[in-house]
Amino acid sequence: MIGPQSAIIADLRRVTPPASRSPTLPPAVYTDPDVFTLERDRLFRRGWVGCGRGDRWPSAGSCAPVDIAGMPVLITRDRSGTLHAFANSCRHRGTELVGAPCRLARIVCPFHAWAYALDGRLVAAPRMESACGFDMAEHGLHAYHVAERAGFVFVSLDAAPCSIDDWLGDFEAVHEPWPLDQLVTTRRLERDIPCNWKLFLEVFNEYYHLGSVHRRTFGAIYDEPDPPDAAAGNFTSQFGTTSGTGALKSGDQAHALDSMPGLGGRHLSGTRYTWIYPNMTFAAGREAMWMLEAWPRAADSCRAVMSVCFPEETRVVPGFERASRRYYQRMDEAMDEDISILERQQGGMASPDAVPGRFSALEPSLANFAFWYAALLAA
Repeated sequence: MIGPQSAIIADLRRVTPPASRSPTLPPAVYTDPDVFTLERDRLFRRGWVGCGRGDRWPSAGSCAPVDIAGMPVLITRDRSGTLHAFANSCRHRGTELVGAPCRLARIVCPFHAWAYALDGRLVAAPRMESACGFDMAEHGLHAYHVAERAGFVFVSLDAAPCSIDDWLGDFEAVHEPWPLDQLVTTRRLERDIPCNWKLFLEVFNEYYHLGSVHRRTFGAIYDEPDPPDAAAGNFTSQFGTTSGTGALKSGDQAHALDSMPGLGGRHLSGTRYTWIYPNMTFAAGREAMWMLEAWPRAADSCRAVMSVCFPEETRVVPGFERASRRYYQRMDEAMDEDISILERQQGGMASPDAVPGRFSALEPSLANFAFWYAALLAA
């Protein structure tokens, strides 16, 4: 484990506002296995972690496992519609209970058939009569805190976290113009990416690379962005106008779908990019929202999840399936272009002579995350 006097900690303590004077995060935080372990303990096992959209658990009995930096978690929705989160581990001998998204009346361990209600209560334990003093009420699943806000699901592995509303602060107020809680996921795609989880989220939240990495697809439609909002919660957010919609490639602008209901004014002419710390980010455009989750696997790899969401009113329009494919293609091409540069960035970060850089004026959201990250890891 990195010690308090290490060079990495010293570099992290230099990452402080303002962005115009601060160095970037040290390259070692993208490559060092000990830093990866520290992130797990200080970022993912404390506070709140975004776990995607609530419609991944659309109805009673919906279950889906989530790996939170090596912690196997099971999220369920019970018959009353309430979400629950548990350790994805049987209370008998630790077997993983659910390996893939499914719909269940109750959770049954595949090893010895212990069964649990969707709220985590143990309801069946075959052949346990001989265990002296065995009480099923004492062997329910280990529960975690879970919350749903603006259509997003959050889990905390912390025994006593702050409230989700304190964690998010003014998040919902900043995003009030967009009907986030009413959007439905029309496509969800998972990919393994050969780079550190932070790099994957950083590239989504900066304008600096648009003119080079995405110059042939959609980079030219983005105007100079506004400064980031003064966020009061654990997130950063920045709005910028576009020539057309940021959700389509330059050559597909004539095929844009209708705008979100209720969206008006300047919000119709741009995109808001938001990063909810530590691992979930999204872009809210005029007609769609596209969202990324980054789940750490190792210091140099992560599992990425991309979700594309539209209003229900748009999803039911005739021809939506055909029209939406242009949006999905834009998202896929953007990710492919980003991955091609992220692989090279990850390789460069591994150089023993790599050193912290400086933030450009087009990377303020990266700086805001870096300040948040450095303060927690260097504490």
